[in-house]
Amino acid sequence: MIVVAITGASGVIYGVRLLEFLNEIDKETALIITPPAEIILKHELKIQKDYLKGLVEKYYEPDDLTTSINSGSCRFESMVIVPCTMKTISAIATGYASNAVTRTADVALKERRDLVIVPRETPLRPVHLENMLKISREGGIILPAMPGFYHQPEEIRDMVDFVVGKILDVLKIDNQLFRRWHGEVP
Repeated sequence: MIVVAITGASGVIYGVRLLEFLNEIDKETALIITPPAEIILKHELKIQKDYLKGLVEKYYEPDDLTTSINSGSCRFESMVIVPCTMKTISAIATGYASNAVTRTADVALKERRDLVIVPRETPLRPVHLENMLKISREGGIILPAMPGFYHQPEEIRDMVDFVVGKILDVLKIDNQLFRRWHGEVP
């Protein structure tokens, strides 16, 4: 099972598209959506969290620290936080597991499972970079939402699919969401 968390940063479209793709390939998923993310889902995409809950097998409330995914005995394979706020990154970097998102990330790191964090903030302060470095040194993967342009995207979806395809690559899930670079100009 892949746990996907959507936090309150701009760029919720990345999390939505990831969930849609994982649903299309019948990959078992669980979902956590923070309250600020719900607001941003409505603002940026005009969707409610119920749409996303329909794409996953399990939904966990962000303030429930008693859920199974908050324990190392739960056998989820990986976690993706997309988009990830700097507040969430700070909590993970310092071990402040105060909600289901940060506690599940804590479990992923301590159990040496894949943790992919997709920060969506710019510019970055030194403390942001230091916190991401701490997580990276513990085995977390920092995958900024930075679309490539060598595949000549024509629509926003093409740029979103590039980032989501990179997330899937890190999770070792085959995908054809973007045209890969082959060392030659198309």
